[in-house]
Amino acid sequence: MSDTTHDGALATSRPPSDDAGLSPAELARKYGLSVSGARPRLGEYVRQLWGRRHFIMAFSRAKLVAQYSQAKLGQVWQVATPLLNAAVYWLIFGLILGAGREMPKGVYVPFLMMGIFVFTFTQSSVMAGVRAISGNLGLVRALHFPRASLPVSFSLQQLQQLLYSMIVVFVIAIAFGNYPRLAWLLVIPTLALQFVFNTGLAMIFARMGSKTPDLAQLMPFVMRTWMYASGVMFPIGIYLEDQPQWISDVLLWNPVAIYMDLIRFALIDDYGSSNLPPHVWAFAVGWAVVIGIGGFVYFWKSEERYGRG
Repeated sequence: MSDTTHDGALATSRPPSDDAGLSPAELARKYGLSVSGARPRLGEYVRQLWGRRHFIMAFSRAKLVAQYSQAKLGQVWQVATPLLNAAVYWLIFGLILGAGREMPKGVYVPFLMMGIFVFTFTQSSVMAGVRAISGNLGLVRALHFPRASLPVSFSLQQLQQLLYSMIVVFVIAIAFGNYPRLAWLLVIPTLALQFVFNTGLAMIFARMGSKTPDLAQLMPFVMRTWMYASGVMFPIGIYLEDQPQWISDVLLWNPVAIYMDLIRFALIDDYGSSNLPPHVWAFAVGWAVVIGIGGFVYFWKSEERYGRG
């Protein structure tokens, strides 16, 4: 279309646009646009997370190396820290309070050491998860990636640290007369299930900690209570035999107690199946599946809100 102006110049006018009258949402659908940082579908989110697997591995290794980079002993503290904790608990609970009086010394010392190492695995994963988002806001706001990469990488970091510590656990087991046998292979599925459980728990607390930074100050008290309720320093069944059965059952079936007892059952010859709750493997798998998948979905539902004030 064209018109002649009053000075004789030729003016043209554009035809009406096909987009006239369309709402912003309709325009976005027409041109395939999406909201920046919007939460993807769950299946797509899993694919994105798998695509970042190399980043997750590299990030966890970097964090593990940097953790003790300022210490003169360096990575030795990965093993020394839980070992010193175990020594302190053995002094207090084993020697002074006699928490292992119902067990021979050759059973109680490995029992205590394994409990400390395995519980520390869950404790460290949870504490790292609480700060996974709030402690890495610069990274979250600067780069686009599945935010679940952070709690997963921190849980993986703790798994790598535990694997170093397991060398000490094996040495302690052998030192007290528990020699390698086929049952030791049960350590592999037990730690795999605990890793899935820890990762799901880390994701739950990562979402909670992203909005409530003060949660990081509260969690040490929660974890300490959980430790005392999980039979780390004493056998639950023996110490609660005078209490109602349901109390003992609740404590024996709590996930950390289950994973600890499975490790003890695998590595300590005299720690028999009578010390395990009924259907222990079903509970071990159930806790891993429920918390692992549930924690992942719970974290994913808030994906688009992380790092946004």
